[in-house]
Amino acid sequence: MKLKQRWRMEIAGDEIQSQAMDHHGLVAAVCRDLGLQEKLDAKLGAPDARRVVSAGTAVVAMILNGLGFTNRRLYLTAQFFANKPVEKLLGPGVRAEALTAHTLGQALDEIAAYGSSALFAEVAFEIAHSEGLLHRHAHLDSTSFSVHGQYDQGDEAQVIELRHGHSKDHRPDLKQVVLSLVVNGPSAMPLWMEVLDGNSSDKTSFHQSIARVEQFQRQVDLETPFKWIADSALYSQDKLLARNDYEWLTRVPETLTAAKALVQTPDEQIAWIDQPKGCRIADFESDYGGVEQRWLLVYSEQAYRREKATLERKLAQHDEQLGKALWHLGHQVFGCEADATKALQAMRKKYPLFVIDARVEPIAKHTRRGRPLAGAARLITGYRVVSEYRRDEPALARQLNAKGRFILATNLLDQQAYPNEAMLADYKDQQHAERGFRFLKDPWFMVDSIFLKSPRRIEALMMVMTFCLLVYNLAQYRLRETLKAQNETLPNQLNTPVQNPTMRWIFQLLEGISIVRIVIDPSQGLVKEIITNFSALRQKIVRFFGDTACRIYGLIPEKPANVLRM
Repeated sequence: MKLKQRWRMEIAGDEIQSQAMDHHGLVAAVCRDLGLQEKLDAKLGAPDARRVVSAGTAVVAMILNGLGFTNRRLYLTAQFFANKPVEKLLGPGVRAEALTAHTLGQALDEIAAYGSSALFAEVAFEIAHSEGLLHRHAHLDSTSFSVHGQYDQGDEAQVIELRHGHSKDHRPDLKQVVLSLVVNGPSAMPLWMEVLDGNSSDKTSFHQSIARVEQFQRQVDLETPFKWIADSALYSQDKLLARNDYEWLTRVPETLTAAKALVQTPDEQIAWIDQPKGCRIADFESDYGGVEQRWLLVYSEQAYRREKATLERKLAQHDEQLGKALWHLGHQVFGCEADATKALQAMRKKYPLFVIDARVEPIAKHTRRGRPLAGAARLITGYRVVSEYRRDEPALARQLNAKGRFILATNLLDQQAYPNEAMLADYKDQQHAERGFRFLKDPWFMVDSIFLKSPRRIEALMMVMTFCLLVYNLAQYRLRETLKAQNETLPNQLNTPVQNPTMRWIFQLLEGISIVRIVIDPSQGLVKEIITNFSALRQKIVRFFGDTACRIYGLIPEKPANVLRM
């Protein structure tokens, strides 16, 4: 009888080690191609010769951690790198155990001392200029980040204040900071970041950020001005229109009487021009605030359907609520007619899309016990409301007219130089900034809430987070442009060939790539490295990112032989 041979699983000794490369090599390659470490170290000054990890290297390490999508806290960075090929990612001589909380904290302190906004802007503008990515369109937006715990504000001047404010995280119970962000051009590259007090208002901070960016542009001799694009917080009579010395495109707040009237105008009174994807536009002239400007009324069929469905759900809820409220109101006895009238007015104000037909009636009773005498007088003991209600169809028609509509405004008056269609396209690109905030708030990103105990370090950390966004967006832009230039594709989640994959998906495709290190001769420090799980598709992806990425992944050998010295 022939017996099957059974293999016994063995536990590898220290002579065989496995390190997780995954997508981290791509992130490291982009950082290296951009010269991030060198640029940061040049700004922050030469580090102490005894220092193993410079501030620039520490920032790159935090970027790798942030784009690791493991939600690993900063103080666990050494643990994050414990199973990674650290020297391939961060350079010779850098070990995981050197990336301590003290090392990273020291780097954050140096960034804060230099000035987080200034440092980011200097490096980002330099990269944008050298990469040919500087564009005239600057998109400005802001978001809030919640903070936990107690913080020592200290006595330092010009430190952000952690305060309660309008929470875009829907956590009004927590203090917060506000991040103002400017992204630029088709690459959606962040050019400016600024951390503001938790109670900062966009209506004020937007104008302050624009002024600071323009001042910085003058300092670095950038002559081409930006065209500023932002949401309705930018549009104000006392700031934007009073100044009006730069090009702007923004959304008009519908709280303005003129804007409210325009969005509610019936269709038959508007000269619509059809656009792709169910959109229509109509242009108008305006001199609101004493400034000549163009208004563009925009209608979106998709937005209309969505907003109409929301309105119908709201109406159904209010219909039920109003019926119950009027029933209770009808059974309530008021001491005087004025009180009943006041309660009725409050009900009408609360439900403006309904017509309430009502009257206040006195409640008269005989005051004596027993059977009343014929013709006996009654005494008014109170008042009650008798009512009926129905939907206010004219008001609903005005509401429906406004659904799916919004107004854009610009001070660029020449339609030949700046067509209406370009206005709409430019404003749609505002989603670049909004996507950046969604990226920074992704629960698998570096942090989902700020946990550091120093406002200075919080400010510096948010600069690092914005660098993560910069690296991610530039990597994605480079890949997509390369695919188009070479007429190549990569499979998406449905295995369909596409030329616009997201970097998040590319990162997932590279999961599982490992480097196996085999010690050949410990006495001479000879080691053999083998990269595993490196399929043809994964090699193709890495090659799209250029020579630096290929070297990190071993597609271009750094040394002639595959035997290295330890």
